[in-house]
Amino acid sequence: MAKVKKYNLEGKESGEIELDDAVFSVKINKSLIHQIYTSILSNSRQPWADSKDKSEVRGGGKKPWKQKGTGRARHGSIRSPLWVGGGLTFGPLKSRNYKKIINKKMSRNAVKMALTDKVLENKMIVLEDLPKEGKTKIFVELLTKLPGFGKSSVLLAESNDPKINLATRNIEKFDMQQAKDVNVVDLLNHQFIFITPAGVEILEKRLK
Repeated sequence: MAKVKKYNLEGKESGEIELDDAVFSVKINKSLIHQIYTSILSNSRQPWADSKDKSEVRGGGKKPWKQKGTGRARHGSIRSPLWVGGGLTFGPLKSRNYKKIINKKMSRNAVKMALTDKVLENKMIVLEDLPKEGKTKIFVELLTKLPGFGKSSVLLAESNDPKINLATRNIEKFDMQQAKDVNVVDLLNHQFIFITPAGVEILEKRLK
């Protein structure tokens, strides 16, 4: 079984923790990870861009000039896409749907692959427990003694603990996510992950 170092609240090594190979030691498929990553980003995208076609542009009800005899090209409306200020042909519409279907099994496998990569790169930090005081200063003092301090990191918490959230929300390059909800984007957008043994159990139960 894969093993990683475990740290106490003083930032010192206190042993090792065994990880389930079915979750933390799987074969990595970069193409699958990329597919799930881009799909999640696509599903969170909002279609803000919008344009008007010639039926939506204001004005242009009258023919600009008569059909024949002027020596100029024939035009029926200044709302035509040929005119400056006219409608746009095939422009972006806010009705566009960016949603992609994500297969649950593929999503689980991608998360396991991302976790495996963190373990292989020694970027998964297991803490015996988390400070309960809800103080940012105490949390920062602990992080300064651990690998990955100053790098982009995410804490995979057991639950949405208000005190932990309060203690970590103002730490630069440090985010919190619940272990039961973490996805590929959370893992790939952070270099290091911090987790407790209880959080490891949640991941193993969710992903096996």
